[in-house]
Amino acid sequence: IEGKKEEHSGIYECVYKTIPEIKGEVHVEVLPQVVAYKKSEHGNEGDTGVLTCKNPSFPPVVTWAWYKNREPIINGSGRYIVKSSGNKTELRILKLNIEEDMGDYHCNGTNAIGSGGAVVNLRVRSRLAALWPFLGIVAEVLVLVTIIFIYEKRRKPDEVLD
Repeated sequence: IEGKKEEHSGIYECVYKTIPEIKGEVHVEVLPQVVAYKKSEHGNEGDTGVLTCKNPSFPPVVTWAWYKNREPIINGSGRYIVKSSGNKTELRILKLNIEEDMGDYHCNGTNAIGSGGAVVNLRVRSRLAALWPFLGIVAEVLVLVTIIFIYEKRRKPDEVLD
């Protein structure tokens, strides 16, 4: 096996084609190579935030755990829901709050060999964040209309219409 051992972890089978056929298995086992699906997630205040971690290595993760500020997040506690299946875990945070929920979340996976982890950064935006560019455009249009109106009132008419 060339390259990183983690990338080639799994069960390999060796078959010797004789009569009778002889088989053997080689298990390449490594610590969990936990990776965040996205290193940084964004959410809007009041929405549900979803953070995901996965483990592509062998053996599969047996136990998943999530932490924020070194405090464990317990499934079903408050606004947190943890769904773990096989080599993937998902943390759902209901009704995101800017003050409480922004920050780094750590996911940790443990298998028979040991454990590994990854960090996901959660950023929460205000509900009004999308409104500010729109208000800027409205203000700009109002200023331009006012300038045009003032210009039209002050200019001297060249001809008097009949």
